[in-house]
Amino acid sequence: MSRTKTIRAAIVGYGNIGRYAVEALRAADDFEIAGVVRRDPTQIPHELSPYSVVGHISELGQVDVAIICSPTRLVESTALEILGLGINTVDSYDIHTGIVALRRSLGDKALQNNAVAIIASGWDPGSDSIVRTLMEAIVPKGVTYTNFGPGMSMGHTVAVKAIAGVRKALSMTIPTGTGIHRRMVYVELEDGYEADQVKAAIKADEYFVHDETHVQVVDSVDALIDMGHGVNMVRKGVSGQTHNQLLEFNMRINNPALTAQILVAVARASMRQSSGCYTMQEIPLIDLLPGEREQWIAKLC
Repeated sequence: MSRTKTIRAAIVGYGNIGRYAVEALRAADDFEIAGVVRRDPTQIPHELSPYSVVGHISELGQVDVAIICSPTRLVESTALEILGLGINTVDSYDIHTGIVALRRSLGDKALQNNAVAIIASGWDPGSDSIVRTLMEAIVPKGVTYTNFGPGMSMGHTVAVKAIAGVRKALSMTIPTGTGIHRRMVYVELEDGYEADQVKAAIKADEYFVHDETHVQVVDSVDALIDMGHGVNMVRKGVSGQTHNQLLEFNMRINNPALTAQILVAVARASMRQSSGCYTMQEIPLIDLLPGEREQWIAKLC
């Protein structure tokens, strides 16, 4: 496609990330919001009044790319259906151990339908994955520690909300150093559920089973929520035969806002790739930016 053509993007799901995706698309001159897909399209908040709100993406007419803002465990089925329509998809799937299998699944469907899927495109996995890749390339031998937080994990919070007996939830990630984390989970219980039963189910979930997890029942989750988050990545190792190379990357962010912005940049990049499924490390970084390559080469090199 031409680099100046307007990209028609649909937002699929309208939770925290979906709301910020609308803002990011509004601010991008090379995008047009084709509409928003919701489970209940009759619920139209005021900020969506200028846009089409529908129950299925096929109701929006021509769409170039779908920005999937659904919970991670719904990403694969949602993306497979949309790719089957020949529409590109981007998502912020965040179960690290499932990325390779998802890439294969969506890759087959994308190739069959001449479409592009870019997966795991939040900030971790996503933009942090790019930083880790660069660190690995320039310091080939060594150890990388990725320390998240302290902050609200959206993926973990959504996972808790899906557990029976949970009315509201907040999962906080607390770094303890050297890539090890503590999960602090706060929940409001539905009537009729025992705290011990709910706590056991949370700790057994794939999102939490590998980390030290503490679950507390509280009166009000809303009183605790702060969407701030962050990451500190450190790699120490060897370049060639030179030891003691030390790299560090830090970021403090609003979690859903940054995730949404990355998804919009990746949606742009999806229009510049051949059919198939990609992670962020596999696409040219310059394709995340609007406009012509030479203007960015002149500015950034």
